[in-house]
Amino acid sequence: MNAPLRAFVAGFAATLLFHQAVIAVFHALGMVPNPPFSLTPTEPLGVPSVLSLAFWGGLWGVPIWLLIRGTNGVGYWVRGIAAGAVGPSAVALFVVFPLKGMAFAAGWDPRIFVGALIVNAAWGLGVCLFMRWPRLS
Repeated sequence: MNAPLRAFVAGFAATLLFHQAVIAVFHALGMVPNPPFSLTPTEPLGVPSVLSLAFWGGLWGVPIWLLIRGTNGVGYWVRGIAAGAVGPSAVALFVVFPLKGMAFAAGWDPRIFVGALIVNAAWGLGVCLFMRWPRLS
């Protein structure tokens, strides 16, 4: 499989397995109101929310792969986790939230900022793992 397609698949799978797992933990602890794996239809196509999110996770997998592909060792993991945490979180908070009529930067609520960073860092870890799998090194 070529690298961009593999990166898309890695981002898609990391959304379902890592991102949503952290959401599940946060939900179980009462930290977020909505459970993971939401099947609520999205606009305008009516695609289940979790699949829409996984699609965007797949698209994000490509630039993350471009950032980590030339690195090895600890740098590979740090760069992937950091890029996963910061990139998607910044776009969600500063672009997507306002487009959806929500408060810009979630009203600067530090709990939402930290939560977004943690959830997306887990996603970045998943992308790193899936890009190395099955040859983890």
